[in-house]
Formats: sequence, structure tokens, C-alpha cells
Amino acid sequence: MKRGIIKIDEEKCNGCGNCIPGCPEGAIRIIEGKARLAKDSLCDGLGACLGECPLGAITIEERESDAYDERLVIENISKEGLAAVRVHLKHLNEHNEREYLETALLVLKEKGVEIPEEAYKMESHHSGHPGCPGSRSMSFTPKPSAEAEARAEMGSSLASELSHWPIQLHLISPLAPHYFKADLLLCADCVPFTIGDFHAKFLKGKTLAVACPKLDEGQEIYEEKLTALIDEAQINTLTVMVMEVPCCGGLVRLAQAAAAKAQRKVPVKCVQVSLQGEILREAWV
Repeated sequence: MKRGIIKIDEEKCNGCGNCIPGCPEGAIRIIEGKARLAKDSLCDGLGACLGECPLGAITIEERESDAYDERLVIENISKEGLAAVRVHLKHLNEHNEREYLETALLVLKEKGVEIPEEAYKMESHHSGHPGCPGSRSMSFTPKPSAEAEARAEMGSSLASELSHWPIQLHLISPLAPHYFKADLLLCADCVPFTIGDFHAKFLKGKTLAVACPKLDEGQEIYEEKLTALIDEAQINTLTVMVMEVPCCGGLVRLAQAAAAKAQRKVPVKCVQVSLQGEILREAWV
């Protein structure tokens, strides 16, 4: 495949090694007195090492190369200990590489490597970020408007209780700090439209993920993410809100399958909602 990847000018390189700490993937090695790219699949092409070279010997070029392999990278750097893992996860987080983060999380879990708690406390939003604004991970504090506060005083709370973005299950990262040790609300995407006080009654104090068990593709990814949220993000509880229609039961089954697969055990609650917003059933499952 043709992609961006680093190029090292051997004529300019003096082998100082300054570029090595700037490569969180461990793709650069000093070989025979020169910095060299150890393997194409270890370089993500983001160029974090460029500014570390005092001689300008490193650039990014477009050429045919092997695809970047996050699994291979995390397997290599995990051998170097938690410090190397922390640096790499921070690098991925800063560049909004959500898919790579999730792959790294799964590989670390498979290898039995503890995920550093700091990974969940990293700043999740960066100005000038190269990632897609629609899927960029952000945490924020809901700020009710003056109008909403006035309505709340009269007994009508319309304030938003959403504390983060994104919320679609395909787009979220289990490494996002807002999921760490949180109470997770997994919601069928039709539910909020039927319940007038959804924010005040059900979303307040919880982190959110939404999905459609009938129309969304890649539901095996949903199960993996929910398992990672239980094991790695260490969520406290999982509440699943679904509609009364039969297809919505698939979301409950996904949550139960993920909970059964996870090493940690968390309580799982099912809340079933009628088409007119009435709570039909609420029970721990």
C-alpha cells in the first residue's frame, strides 16, 4: 500500500539518537552509527520524531510500504515495561488515533499487561487536532443555560446532562477518561426520543453510549468494546435502556455476552421503555 512514512537521510544523520525517544512506536534504531527505520510496519507515519532531529535528516514521504501494525508495535514496546506503554498510549491519544488505541488495549489485555491508570486521565481534546471533529474524544462539564436553570426552579429541568463526546458505540474509545470507573448507560438510540425527562432522570451522573441493535453493523466490535469498558475502564455499573420492540432485545444480549466474557464482574440493569415513554420493566439481569 502507498502511505506516508518517515524517510531518514543517511548523509545528514550523525547517529546522535535524539530521534529515538521521539518515536513512541520504537520504529527507529541506531544501526552501524546511523538512525534507521527498523521495520515499515512499526512506523505510523505521524512524524512525532521529526522535530527531534537537530540536522533535519528525517522527513515524511509517500511510498509503497507495509501497513502500520499496532498489534506488532504494542507487543514490542510492552516488553520494555509500563513506562514505554504509557508514552505510546499518550502519543496515540494526542493524535486521536482511536482505532489504534482500541487495538493496543485489546493486545495489552491478551498479554495480561496492566493498563496504566494515567491512560484514562490524559487530556482527551487538543486544539489543532488532526482527527475528525465528529469523533474526537472530549470530556466536558454540562453547563445549564440561564433559561434552563429558571425552568428547573419551576420544576421543569431541561438542562443537558451529557458530559462527553462522542457517544455512538462505534466511535467511542474505552480509553477515554470519562469512562474510567464510571456508571455506563448503554442506550438504544430511539429511547431518548420517547422520554421527556431522559436527561434529568436517566442520564444525569452517567456516561453514555448509544447503539441500534438492528441497523448497526459490526456488532462483534460492540461486544469487544463493552468487555473492554468492563475490564479496562473498570466501569462500576452497566445500565441498558431499550425499547419494547423485539429487535431491541439484541442490545441486552450484547451487554450480557460482554459481561459474561469480561474478567471483572459488574451489575447489569435492563430498563425497557414503551413507545410512549413509559417504563415497562426495570430489573438487574
